Amino acid sequence: MANEQSTHWAAETYDRTMGFVSKYGEDVLEWLKPQAGERILDFGCGTGDLAAVIAESGAAVAGVDISPEMIERARNKYPRLEFHCADGTNWLPDDRYDAVFSNAALHWMTDAEAAVRTIADSLVPGGRLAAEFGGAGNVQSVIEALWETLRRRGRLDAWVMPWYFPRVGEYAALLERHGFEVRFAMLIDRPTRLDGADGMKNWLEMFGWALVPGAKETEKEEWFAETAERLRSKHYENGHWLLDYRRLRVLAVKRAE
Repeated sequence: MANEQSTHWAAETYDRTMGFVSKYGEDVLEWLKPQAGERILDFGCGTGDLAAVIAESGAAVAGVDISPEMIERARNKYPRLEFHCADGTNWLPDDRYDAVFSNAALHWMTDAEAAVRTIADSLVPGGRLAAEFGGAGNVQSVIEALWETLRRRGRLDAWVMPWYFPRVGEYAALLERHGFEVRFAMLIDRPTRLDGADGMKNWLEMFGWALVPGAKETEKEEWFAETAERLRSKHYENGHWLLDYRRLRVLAVKRAE
């Protein structure tokens, strides 16, 4: 992931306020098509909700995530499933899997080459990858608004870009270099609703800190409040926020060795 702080999450708050992340990920399961008896890895599993949905198919599911808080919560919620706390960019799995599933995680792994290498090493020949994550232009309005907030305050020194949002061709080429045949790849505009007047504030507190990882709590509070106000005229209406999510969805198969 982008930096050491990004390994630590408020997992319970994430479940309570960001449930849409897993909900949208259910669409990717239609590409995965899990089958009973398969071994499937949820790569960047978070608190385990989608791993549990996959397991309902009768597949043997394991999850891996870099966040100890996320993994602890996943183990508490789904004690019958297998979860590993590890960095997906350098993890060496003991087993190989028939499929790898990933939702809303790969954009956090800025060493995309290493992440794809791990995925390829995790799959049997003919195994498949079904993934969705942030694509080119994802949350661009928030990125620009926070950058402008920092610029006006003379604090661009605090700025970090923690995410990898590739174009379709860029990511397809990366997969092909690591032995995948890309079957489908598409960039999806997905305006995402954040409920309530505090929706943007909640989102920034959960994810936006990664853009200013070294900031003090008081600084983040001020910067996020100003950023939300900067976004209000175009992104807040009728009691909710609308965020400019763009997702890259791919289905790829590992070529025979």
